[in-house]
Amino acid sequence: MTTPADPADSAATALRAALAAGRVIAVVRAPRIPDAAELCAALAAGGIDRVELTFTTPEVTVHLRRAADAGHRIGVGTVLTADQADRAVDAGAGFLVTPGCRPEVAAAAERAAVPVVLGALTPTEVARAVDLGAAAVKIFPARAFGPGYFADLRGPYPDVPLVASGGVSAANAAAFLGHGALAVCAGSEVVPPSAVAAADWPDITRRARAFMAALPAQAPQGSWGRSRSGE
Repeated sequence: MTTPADPADSAATALRAALAAGRVIAVVRAPRIPDAAELCAALAAGGIDRVELTFTTPEVTVHLRRAADAGHRIGVGTVLTADQADRAVDAGAGFLVTPGCRPEVAAAAERAAVPVVLGALTPTEVARAVDLGAAAVKIFPARAFGPGYFADLRGPYPDVPLVASGGVSAANAAAFLGHGALAVCAGSEVVPPSAVAAADWPDITRRARAFMAALPAQAPQGSWGRSRSGE
């Protein structure tokens, strides 16, 4: 008898595969987004098809819905509460991201069968995020310890998918990937708030293309099938 697949596990596996293939999440922190669908299209034209809006942007759920309705692979970050998680999922968010370990957000994500990337920094926090069911663990701020820290974390956690966030640039993204990060987050270098607010989509496409050109041609190989310690 075949056991039905858990929807939450299937969604987490799909997100890990997408991150391994694309390697970059564009994180948008802007006070104003004229058209979220056009923003996502501009990033996709430059090679970045995973976009994270954040709850620091006013009316972020409106922007989420507009982008999701246009068929873009959109998520939301800086999720701090279960209420925010529920509102994001209702608006079409395909994944959630937190700045730290947030048990109530993880529980809301599991109920909705939507993958969550939980934030962590220390080895203890990484283990906590894994135990809470994170599809991947965001190491933030990554610049605080540098690319070598990812190689250190891969020692005790060889099967935990890690995402580098905070201080990642075209100049160091390849190093983070080479030292064990599954993916990296691209922030203001790719999506500066001024360009977003001005709806300068050609500039954002150019920035995304330049960031992707700085990455190695081949995604690093790794084992990303496990989402909880001991499994």
